[in-house]
Amino acid sequence: MKVCKFGGSSLADAARVSMVCDIVSSDNDRRIAVVSAPGKRDDRDTKVTDLLITCAMKKLAGEPYEEAVERVVARFREIQVELELEESVIDDIQADLFSRMESDSSDSGEFTDLLKAAGEDNCAKLVASALRARGCNAKYVNPRDAGMLLSDEFGNAELLPESYENLAGLSDESDVIIFPGFFGYTRGGKVATFPRGGSDITGSILAAAVKADAYENFTDVDSVFAADPRIVPDVQPIKELTFREMRELAYAGFSVLHDEAIVPAVRAGIPIYVKNTGRPSLPGTKIVPQHVDVDSRVVGIACSDGFCTIYVSKYLMNREVGFGRRLLQVLEEEGLSYEHTPSGIDSMSIILREDALGAEKEKHVLDRMRNELGIDDVDIERGLALVMIVGEGMHYSVGVAAKATKALSDAEVNIEMMNQGSSEISMMFGVKAEDRKRAVEYLYRAFFG
Repeated sequence: MKVCKFGGSSLADAARVSMVCDIVSSDNDRRIAVVSAPGKRDDRDTKVTDLLITCAMKKLAGEPYEEAVERVVARFREIQVELELEESVIDDIQADLFSRMESDSSDSGEFTDLLKAAGEDNCAKLVASALRARGCNAKYVNPRDAGMLLSDEFGNAELLPESYENLAGLSDESDVIIFPGFFGYTRGGKVATFPRGGSDITGSILAAAVKADAYENFTDVDSVFAADPRIVPDVQPIKELTFREMRELAYAGFSVLHDEAIVPAVRAGIPIYVKNTGRPSLPGTKIVPQHVDVDSRVVGIACSDGFCTIYVSKYLMNREVGFGRRLLQVLEEEGLSYEHTPSGIDSMSIILREDALGAEKEKHVLDRMRNELGIDDVDIERGLALVMIVGEGMHYSVGVAAKATKALSDAEVNIEMMNQGSSEISMMFGVKAEDRKRAVEYLYRAFFG
């Protein structure tokens, strides 16, 4: 049994929806297909999810929203007309959208999630209809009916553990199941969404729940590449990755697969295949629990910007019991999660996502650190990018750090911070955001030629 997931770029228009139907119906083992909302048809286009967010914002602002809703309906109608599906499909979608718009909007987060989820929900109905028109026994399944229960953190929901037992029953269905990604329902019956990219998470959860033999993640690229193709031309594809390697790369900027989507499959030991919807016969990239043979190779180089560093120094910090706990407690009480904490004997750096620390929050947090911890100095540096070298084989290799630092020196990129995880499968460098592309280029040359 296979669970397959199709991203927004694979469902952007009728031709691509038709390709999705070809893929699903070509393999009898593909029993569950998870779909995203239609994405961009070209670079000038707008994703359906973004159109729906616009609808929600207009309603919350008290502005007319009918025209915005019709733009969404028009996207679905274009697919329906070209695939020659029944007109009733669009009538149902239109009625659903206006029904959502007329719902209670007193809680903006709850209302916005209700609107955002409409893209995946209605796309699943459309794809199921398209498959049936081809003679395939396919049916749309609503996440509430299947038991996909989420926490009530609207826009950032997490799966509730009992969902796995609820969803396991899907393996007994005789029809091909078309399941909308990205959202589920709270115990109170409200729609809640995962973070953006959450359809990957839905697919992985379903694969784990039904104990699938494989989870296929179809997207618009042939495979996972060793670096961002927009930075490195003619970059090498990666044939095989471990879960840990993919998690590290996804965290550091590889957008092919949402990093949280790996976790359910990891725990269930299910291999993931990243494949191209447009060229499904290509092998793509296989993501496995562990390599059969581990060599000294680096598998990928990733980068992500949008970070900042809070630098804290205090003489004899290392002698003060509980200092680190109290420092991090300030962040906890302010609702801030940290990414990394490299430290010295009298200093500590805390890496955070830059967008979580606005100007007002920054002042308040730094003042608390000064007043409550008796520190000598605290400062913040913004505009930081993290560049990460990843590979299980690094654990067994000598000279990786030397090769990497020489490459950055050759690129005339200053290293703001360097950190190697305890697992020794990744090495991270903090650099100025404006230097990140040059850093990736030179690191790729050093490790891949």
